[in-house]
Amino acid sequence: MSGHSTYQPKTGFERWLDARLPIVRLGYDSFVDYPTPRNLNYWWTFGGILSLCLASQLITGIILAMHYDVGNAFNSVERIMRDVNHGWLIRYMHANGASMFFIAVYIHMFRGLYFGSYKAPREVLWLLGCVIYLLMMATAFMGYVLPWGQMSFHGAVVITNLFGAIPLVGPAITTWLWGGFAVDQATLNRFFSLHYLLPFMIAGVVILHIWALHVVGQNNPTGVDPKSKADTLPFTPYATVKDGFAMSIFLILFASFVFFMPDALGHSDNYIPANPLVTPAHIVPEWYFLPFYAILRAVPDKLMGVLAMFGAIACLFALPWLDTSKVRSMRYRPTAKLYFVIFVVACCILGVCGGKLPDDPVIGTMKTFNLIDADLNSFVWLSRISAIYYFAFFLVVLPLLGLFEKPLPVPDSIAAPALSHPASTPAQATAAPEMKG
Repeated sequence: MSGHSTYQPKTGFERWLDARLPIVRLGYDSFVDYPTPRNLNYWWTFGGILSLCLASQLITGIILAMHYDVGNAFNSVERIMRDVNHGWLIRYMHANGASMFFIAVYIHMFRGLYFGSYKAPREVLWLLGCVIYLLMMATAFMGYVLPWGQMSFHGAVVITNLFGAIPLVGPAITTWLWGGFAVDQATLNRFFSLHYLLPFMIAGVVILHIWALHVVGQNNPTGVDPKSKADTLPFTPYATVKDGFAMSIFLILFASFVFFMPDALGHSDNYIPANPLVTPAHIVPEWYFLPFYAILRAVPDKLMGVLAMFGAIACLFALPWLDTSKVRSMRYRPTAKLYFVIFVVACCILGVCGGKLPDDPVIGTMKTFNLIDADLNSFVWLSRISAIYYFAFFLVVLPLLGLFEKPLPVPDSIAAPALSHPASTPAQATAAPEMKG
């Protein structure tokens, strides 16, 4: 999509290197002169923020691995916090960095959903993003086990036991994950090895993701592909300055958690050494797993619950072929926009439900005055309703909307709505009247 290279080596060394390994040319074409849609907004800065998060997690993770002792896991984490120079900072950056990573990736995914970034010709780009998300979930789960506290240990017991529900191969997979017949030291060895390996796999898929992005080009708020040079701007300085500003704001949020509330996103039980004989009153995963945990608990049957949980992720992979609409951006699909807002609310409700006990009353006063049945006034039923809508959005709403929805007029080019303002020419102002305001 970037066209012919405009890079011109300026020194003798640059010319020598460019003739043998054009790495400077690759960087220039990819991050300086690369044409980007001129109407990109701040929702498009989360790609750069995610790159920052990945770099932070890799650097802090490698340093922590230098001091982590699998044979004395819980005490080694405490030693890192107390005895290693700036160990507390590195550990809090890594632990909170995982949450920052998922905050950014969820915003990135919702943006892709809203603006149709998964539609042709960007199907492979979306699929690679889903692979990254899946690898992130596996890496985060295994990392959460490494402190070997109460929540780490019993969370590992609950999650690994889920694989046992898979017919035929389930018990074998569970035994392999455990390294024996129960969660123990061998399990921790496996999880540490995989937790160290998977981030480098993520980095590899990220490279493929960026490669695919540069082949098909970036989507934009209108969903209209660039048709001329007037539709684009060079990546540097326009996109880099915007990304840099957004990263700065994001780093302020990150630093707020690291320095002022480092344990706000964790669980206090994880400061208690793992004890197989004492089960915590309420076993909950990290907050970024809670929507899928709520779907799992919403189904009474264990196997069906596991299938529903993995099916929720599978829907993301199938999304490019489930949405039948020819219009990419929901900016021009008012009905789809309404259903999308409900979908986001349903995902948030699932997250809340995942952190609650299934039998807890949703509205305590209603249960007290017997205005509704106590069984119906529980988070498990709220989870079921939200889970039904989650699947309906992918499997029913998006396929049918593409057939029956009447979208608004889409502009002919990116430049027309992007440049339509009071100072524009009359021709520009009338090119896309639906975009004004």
